[in-house]
Amino acid sequence: MKLFALLTMLVALLSTFAAASEETDAVRAIEIAEAHRQLDQVLVTDLDASPALAARAALAIGRVKNIDGAPPLRAHLHAKGAGLRAMVAYALGLLADRASLRDLMMLARTDKNSAVRYAAIDAVGRIVLVDPHLATAALANDALIVARADADPLVRAHGVAQLDAFRSTPFARTIAASLERALDQERDETVRWHTAWAIFRGFANAVDASFLTRALHDSNETVRVEAARAWGRRSDVAAAAIVRTGLDDPSWRVQFEAREALRRIGRLTPTEHLVTMPRGVRLPKIPAVAARPSVSPSPRSGVALQAPNPATLALVAPVLPASASDLARPQPGAHPRVLVTTTKGDVVVRMFPEWAPGTVANFLNLAERGYFNGNRWFRIVPDFVVQTGDPTDNGEGDAGYTIGAEENPLEQRSGIIAMGLNYVDGSAVRDSAGTQFYLTLSPQLHLDRDFSVFGEVSSGFDVLANLIESDRITSVSRISDG
Repeated sequence: MKLFALLTMLVALLSTFAAASEETDAVRAIEIAEAHRQLDQVLVTDLDASPALAARAALAIGRVKNIDGAPPLRAHLHAKGAGLRAMVAYALGLLADRASLRDLMMLARTDKNSAVRYAAIDAVGRIVLVDPHLATAALANDALIVARADADPLVRAHGVAQLDAFRSTPFARTIAASLERALDQERDETVRWHTAWAIFRGFANAVDASFLTRALHDSNETVRVEAARAWGRRSDVAAAAIVRTGLDDPSWRVQFEAREALRRIGRLTPTEHLVTMPRGVRLPKIPAVAARPSVSPSPRSGVALQAPNPATLALVAPVLPASASDLARPQPGAHPRVLVTTTKGDVVVRMFPEWAPGTVANFLNLAERGYFNGNRWFRIVPDFVVQTGDPTDNGEGDAGYTIGAEENPLEQRSGIIAMGLNYVDGSAVRDSAGTQFYLTLSPQLHLDRDFSVFGEVSSGFDVLANLIESDRITSVSRISDG
């Protein structure tokens, strides 16, 4: 009897191991198809696999960017599992599938699961941006309902950000008036700053001046930041005295934005490169850094640098979102971390391989090889981004290869790290990332549509505030996961 029980247990263990092995092989096949930008039949077949595998396949179909993948995705848009519905909705947004717009808007308004509503309203925003002719008054009204009335504040916040897609419509002033009321009435601080961001981004000239004056003195720092940016968009000469009050704001970010707004009001060119710190800006204090020896990058010593191989990439469990927080934040648990040592101090970055495994692997490999050592922060735009990752120091260099985009639903809030891209005719070129990366100093939600988020600053954000373009990275090294 004991022998029979032991054999039964052994069979069960072997079956579990075999199933896990099959799942791993399936995830590997998805990674390879996605990396090669192939709408492989395995991706379509896996939409009917286990929930987590199906969700990963849906995301890969969206990232492949082949519109032929839209019909099988649409066939699963009303799947029983909420996690799969959410990832299918997000993937249809990546494909900008116009045929699914009505169903996506319905899900955004009525689905019982917040992850589905979050992903669906994200998709609506992406589709309308690609085809503004779809921005009807009815669709805008539905989007406003999500932004104003959804029960989950994360969905409301993300919904507000998608209203940017309607900024050039005849009903922009109606949206602006609704956003004014929302900022005055909303109690969730995350939703409030998203609302201020949407006003700056798309409706700065449509809101009332008295409203922006109040917003410039709001208790929420990011609301004040966005109000100052909105004043800059208006270029209202009479507003200079109002905007100057921001120069005395306790927040260095507001101080910078007020300065930039005054430049715009005075018809001066915005600051594209911060080479010296402006007088009067009160920066956050950071510990004094002892003199460090200059370090020259040596990216080509030893084995030539190459893009990560999807066939050997360390695999992570696919994300199966159960709620909006699973799409808006990293997954629970420990994540890889790196210490970025600069001439002004140390910054710790926590990375998200569950959303961008290839990008994280690429960054860690470059760090291990010393690629970033000695790199200059070649582009610093006040309260926008700090950018580096080019050993030639001029923004044109890389390691001689590119990696694929790994778009994901994480927002580009303050302190996010993402890969830089090449530009052609003012538009970002997909799949052109390599070694250059940037960290955001304030929310840049419009970048969500093109750039791959792969981590966030977990400490040292104040160091970023003190950087100018003569500063450098001393080293980037892996530290304990956290």
